[in-house]
Amino acid sequence: MGLLERIGVEIKKAIKDRNDDLLRTLRMLKSDIMYEKTKGTEDLSDDKILEIIIRASKKRKEAIEEYKKAGRDDLAERELNELRIIEKYLPKQLTDEEIQESIEKKIDEIGEITQKDFGKIMGMLMKDLKGKADGAIVKRLLNEKLGKM
Repeated sequence: MGLLERIGVEIKKAIKDRNDDLLRTLRMLKSDIMYEKTKGTEDLSDDKILEIIIRASKKRKEAIEEYKKAGRDDLAERELNELRIIEKYLPKQLTDEEIQESIEKKIDEIGEITQKDFGKIMGMLMKDLKGKADGAIVKRLLNEKLGKM
């Protein structure tokens, strides 16, 4: 079962269970997916749907930060609940240690590197870790690693 079908099944279940928070979040997610589908002519693959889900997750994280800065804990909590629902559709996120191992492997593959190679390495890492790690965490860990060199 693909991601879109899984979301559709979960929407039906949320309707039956009268779970308004889950239903609202899944409908927003499906709306984002269907909007993306109208932009292109081809059917959406699970990889493309995963990108949309990652974007939705990132939006929620940013909104949580902004609401907390503004002192709107009620809205931050709502966004946090939506984020928890969305994260169920993402692959298991890597720990900092697992990300550091990936960075070490990539650096070993490339050989000698400098701070100037940051963009190249970051691009390669994000391609390998797509959906499994937050780019901000990868960037921070890579900066730490290159700073020590």
